[in-house]
Amino acid sequence: MKAGGGQWYGGGVKNQGSFGRIGMGMAMVALAAGAALGVGACSGDGEQAGQACDAPADCYPDVDPADLKGEVLCLDKVTGGYCTHRCTTDADCCAVDGECKTGHPQVCAPFESTGEMLCFLSCEKDVIGDQEDTAYCHEFANDVFGCRSTGGGSLNRKVCVP
Repeated sequence: MKAGGGQWYGGGVKNQGSFGRIGMGMAMVALAAGAALGVGACSGDGEQAGQACDAPADCYPDVDPADLKGEVLCLDKVTGGYCTHRCTTDADCCAVDGECKTGHPQVCAPFESTGEMLCFLSCEKDVIGDQEDTAYCHEFANDVFGCRSTGGGSLNRKVCVP
């Protein structure tokens, strides 16, 4: 048990409710690479998806978690944590006033090949246009984030992660 009632689950997810095991895979390797570099997630000016956290209660501070379109999670494979929430469609991300701080689209993407769907800042070409994808992630997410695949098989999306 984590202080504050949170539970630790395999695969690096901190959660305060029931949640299935998220296995290790490509996305976790990318997140762990950020941790190996000693990198925290986004800070103040970036999106809330990707913000630093110790527990889900640290995520989306200006929004009632019950209003979000999915359970809030704090992924702990990035030093300082990584805020996100469950989703079923892109419309679930940024669906609530105050959830997203910028006009940059988020996507609901499979987390690895587990089938777990989470919100991430998109860096897909139809979103970023002619901007270089890594530069986009540096500017709108975090200086050490890059544009990578979520690792979810045929449903892969390109998102900003460490």
